[in-house]
Amino acid sequence: MTDKTARAAEILADHRESIDRLDAILVYTLGERFKHTQAVGKLKAEYELPPSDPAREARQIARLETLAKEADLDPKFATAFLNFIIEEVIRHHKKHQE
Repeated sequence: MTDKTARAAEILADHRESIDRLDAILVYTLGERFKHTQAVGKLKAEYELPPSDPAREARQIARLETLAKEADLDPKFATAFLNFIIEEVIRHHKKHQE
């Protein structure tokens, strides 16, 4: 292995360690988020509120698009990701109402 190849392997390992840490942060953050959305779903079921709030969802998507641009992340990807999360949350909310 050349010095150049060894240095590339070292840099790659550093990036992968960072990616692994960030993946853990994402998973724990999503777990925390879903704890709160579960509580919201139970509250909505208790007070017979609709499982979705389209106006809030639209505000959140607009907010996330702005954050994505600030973070140099593709806003379309960020929106698709949030839409996936919102769909999952609504599914959970509907289960609470059954």
